[in-house]
Amino acid sequence: MDKGSLLILTGMGMILLGFLLVFIGTAVSALGGDGEIEGGGVIMIGPIPIIFGTGRGVSIAAILAIILMALWIIGALLARRG
Repeated sequence: MDKGSLLILTGMGMILLGFLLVFIGTAVSALGGDGEIEGGGVIMIGPIPIIFGTGRGVSIAAILAIILMALWIIGALLARRG
């Protein structure tokens, strides 16, 4: 098996694992989870982050998005130089 096939199978396996985790989380929540639900995320469109959600994790995601944005701009400037 070559590396390309291995990467494709790994990616497909991770997608299936993600679907399985979402299904299990939904089932546990529907069957009597009394916990509070928080969520959020970051969408990077080029160097511009779009941040949404609630809870402490969103502030951490925002900081990481700002760092990624700065690294993207620095990388673009360095690539333009030479």
